[in-house]
Amino acid sequence: MRSFSEYMEAWLYGSEGYYANFKAIGKEGDFYTAVSTSRFFGATIAHYMISLVKEKKLSEDLSLIEIGAHQGYLLGDMIEWIAQEAPQLLERMRFGIVERFPALREAQKAYFRKRFGDAVKVEHYADAAEIGAKEAFFVANEIFDAFPCDLVYKGKTALVDEKHAILFEGEDEEVLATAERYGQEKGEVARGYENFAASLAEAAEKIVFVSFDYGEKYVRPDFSIRIYKGHEVFPLFEEGLDLASLFGKSDITYDVNFAHVSDAFEGAGFRTAAYKTQLKALIDFGLMDLLGELAKMGNQALYLRELNKVKTLIDPQMMGERFKMIEFHRNIG
Repeated sequence: MRSFSEYMEAWLYGSEGYYANFKAIGKEGDFYTAVSTSRFFGATIAHYMISLVKEKKLSEDLSLIEIGAHQGYLLGDMIEWIAQEAPQLLERMRFGIVERFPALREAQKAYFRKRFGDAVKVEHYADAAEIGAKEAFFVANEIFDAFPCDLVYKGKTALVDEKHAILFEGEDEEVLATAERYGQEKGEVARGYENFAASLAEAAEKIVFVSFDYGEKYVRPDFSIRIYKGHEVFPLFEEGLDLASLFGKSDITYDVNFAHVSDAFEGAGFRTAAYKTQLKALIDFGLMDLLGELAKMGNQALYLRELNKVKTLIDPQMMGERFKMIEFHRNIG
């Protein structure tokens, strides 16, 4: 038998795992995310990054890096907005993606060639520690819920046998100690946040890291872990669920404990600069100003089309109050 985190690691990142190969987004593929809904998601984050440069908190000699880029839509949207608002930055900035899977790297390279030709160079890194920049702005969308997790219940940790049965018979002391630290008797305990934050701290001298994900700054009193398959959601412990047939062929995720994320980053020398809902984050980043600029351009049809897309990003009934932004700074004044 193996621990659930080892099982989830193989499910998502093994040689035949779900993330090992490129997945489409939309009708035939994954669920839509904020990135695939509207280009204004990336444009708004880019606008915020530019504001930090204008405020001298970051310099023009800056690396913009996406982690967990999927096809590369978010980074592409950010670069496109930089070209509109602050084109002088394109000559000074570096762009990159942290991606360990060769198939996804090739899909990303093809996407950027199609979108920008030879005008934009995007570098790839297997690990953030390889970047070696002086200053970096990192962005990520829904990555913390993709870290393998262990499951705890009544003082035991989950083990998975060869038939994909989940048995609470383990006694992993590290996992149980983490659960106790957050007052958790039942639910998910993420693995790898500390190593990830430490690796990120080595990427640059000055860092801004912005990430969006589902979760709260406390643990839920129940299991949130769920499987996405064919645009349907299945709780992991749903009666009759055939895990063997879903293994590696579907996404598996859970709600993030942002208190754990903050502790991991602060332990690596970061400061938690902000934690808020996606709605408030995007408005604070300047989303409504960007929409106002689009309205001034006079193309009413384009404005209304983008406005309808943006409503998905800012409507709490659509995205929910659980969809949060968390921002960390390292050596930022």
